Amino acid sequence: MNRFFAAAMLSLAAAMPAAAQTAPASGIIPLPLQPVVPAAQRACTAKTPSGLGYAVLQPGTGPKAAATDFVLVNYIGYLAATGAVFDQNQSAPMQADGVIPGFGEGLGLIQRGAIYRLCIPAALGYGAAASGPIPANSDLVFQVELLDSRTAAEVEAMRKQYAAGQGGEGAPEAPAAKP
Repeated sequence: MNRFFAAAMLSLAAAMPAAAQTAPASGIIPLPLQPVVPAAQRACTAKTPSGLGYAVLQPGTGPKAAATDFVLVNYIGYLAATGAVFDQNQSAPMQADGVIPGFGEGLGLIQRGAIYRLCIPAALGYGAAASGPIPANSDLVFQVELLDSRTAAEVEAMRKQYAAGQGGEGAPEAPAAKP
């Protein structure tokens, strides 16, 4: 930051009323928004042989997703150590075997309509590599709701049907979600 800009910002801050410097107006959310999930919502009650933790928050009634299925999920991802939310999405399409290992394994546990908490140790997450806001060797927690799942054959049939309805042009690719 250049000295002129820094001096101007200091002058502006000094000229502001003290109340405006310390507290935002009623109803305004301060930026940046950094939600933190409480410690009680970062724990899992069961564990798979691989070390993936999970807790059933709401049971489902539909089928479970297979490893090669395409899924549609709502999720919130946060750091186990601090509860800091690093990602969230609604109606996110993804391929179950195209995500980090712990998330993919967790998808195989969840019945359609269920909501699970997945406690993913670093070894089943990003490991020793940092990824965006996720520090290296971080244990992760996801709240995941499985909205729907389809086999690769079902997705291909849907693409062909869509293409036929669009005058033969191919269907647009769905964006891949992160976890």
